[in-house]
Amino acid sequence: MSAGPAPTRILVVDDDPYARAGIRAILEQAPDLDVVAEAADGAEAIDRAAAHFPDVVVMDIRMPGMNGIDATAALVDSVRAPQVVVLTSFDTEDSVFRALEAGAVGFLLKDTAPEDLVTAIRTVVTGDAILSPRSTLHLVRRFGSSGRFGAQHTARRLFDSLTERERQVAELVAAGLTNRMIAERLYVSEATVKVHLGRVMPKLAVDTRVGVAIAVERAHPGLV
Repeated sequence: MSAGPAPTRILVVDDDPYARAGIRAILEQAPDLDVVAEAADGAEAIDRAAAHFPDVVVMDIRMPGMNGIDATAALVDSVRAPQVVVLTSFDTEDSVFRALEAGAVGFLLKDTAPEDLVTAIRTVVTGDAILSPRSTLHLVRRFGSSGRFGAQHTARRLFDSLTERERQVAELVAAGLTNRMIAERLYVSEATVKVHLGRVMPKLAVDTRVGVAIAVERAHPGLV
């Protein structure tokens, strides 16, 4: 009988030992997640990552010594680069942009529900990005009016190709809702939301939730 897939290896980085213990307790309740190490600052995170080869690093931003932004940039540039999810109390535009520019694929607040933190870890392992609702809106406002996704009429044409339900899902993604929240709002299962989102992305010519959010704002500025 063959063994199942290996658990996702996680490094938790936070200068507060109680915060680290809480995050570990949340993540280790999931059988597919394994916290292999902890670190109290950015420099220690780099050392721990080199020793334990985590798949995902849960990273605080404000820490003594090397901060989480600089540590993220160093980790992403390493030979066996992990996915970095920033988990912080500071949800400012500057924090979001600096974290993403450094290479983070997730940005969550410390008041994120435990089940949403677990979902975020699983999401980034698949190659997608995950942002808190307010962080998504920061990003949308910053880039939604840019030309990155083509002219507005092209974005609107793509958006108009969606079915009514697909538009609802896309708009809720743009508002920063998770799949679980969207499922509750639309009275459907999370699996159904994933199916709709899987159809929305190619129609909007994007491949991440963040791309969906920006495409919606590009098509209809101020809609969310």
